[in-house]
Amino acid sequence: MPTITLPRIVYPFPSSINQFVTAAHEQNRQWVQSFGFITTPEALARFDRSRFAWLAARAFPHADFHELCIIANFNTWLFMLDDQCDEAQLGKKAVSLEHVTDGFMDILKHNTPIDTILGRSFTDIWDRMQAIGDTAWQTRFIRSMEEYFTSCHWEAGNRAASVTPTVAEYVTMRPYTGALFADVEAIEIIEKVYLPAHILQHFIVQRLVLACNNIVCWANDIFSCAKEARQGDVHNLVLVLEHERNISLQDAVNETVRMHNEEVKLFTALEKLLPSFGEELDQELERFLSVLRSWITANYDWSFHDTGRYQVKEVEVLIAK
Repeated sequence: MPTITLPRIVYPFPSSINQFVTAAHEQNRQWVQSFGFITTPEALARFDRSRFAWLAARAFPHADFHELCIIANFNTWLFMLDDQCDEAQLGKKAVSLEHVTDGFMDILKHNTPIDTILGRSFTDIWDRMQAIGDTAWQTRFIRSMEEYFTSCHWEAGNRAASVTPTVAEYVTMRPYTGALFADVEAIEIIEKVYLPAHILQHFIVQRLVLACNNIVCWANDIFSCAKEARQGDVHNLVLVLEHERNISLQDAVNETVRMHNEEVKLFTALEKLLPSFGEELDQELERFLSVLRSWITANYDWSFHDTGRYQVKEVEVLIAK
């Protein structure tokens, strides 16, 4: 595996962290143990090193404790699902994966219980989300989860057929495979930001959400490209660029960073083009955008400074000062 130098990544946004981060970590720790995700001291140590609550606390810096725990549990659940796909090879079995995710959709749509660790824990999260999210919000969240599960099926089909997606296909699907649209929908119930549909659906707001998603997902692809190359998983922007353009891994990293940086520039430019919706709604929109900015810095800070999940140092990262 060649040594990869990661070019400098700088964000023009502040880094924040929720005051309840330590307490949320303790709750998250007890939560995974109570549902049986963690059954050995070694697994618990690995979980503690992952520090999933820190990602949620950086992304939702102003959430109250109860809401922070919900979103920390949700994102932890997504990581646990991802691990099961890897460890149980579920991510290569499209039909089996569809059966599993159909069950999760039954939880969301019909509150149908599933007697598995992932099923019981997801029901617990959804029960708490339903208690603080109205019907319109629940409908949007369910749609975002359905899109996420569909993208997981797409990845599984590619793996089963040993297919490497084109760059265009990957860029289209990556915003869904990261499940970040679900986290963006969660801004309403976690940070109590209430925006009417005409603002949420405004084309500039939608493109800002997509830019945030691209920045977070492509940065994650940069951090994890060595790990995924070792595992033989081609679902990574660096690796699909390397494959399609027949370039070196380092050149693919550099191109991914360039694309990532262009999205950062686009995000900052689009913010300035937003129209006014009136003083009160403008303030609420600013709160929404501040969480998008927090997600961007949260992903970077967590990946480099908090978690041991990606072991970025293995890649001999060089960050220019």
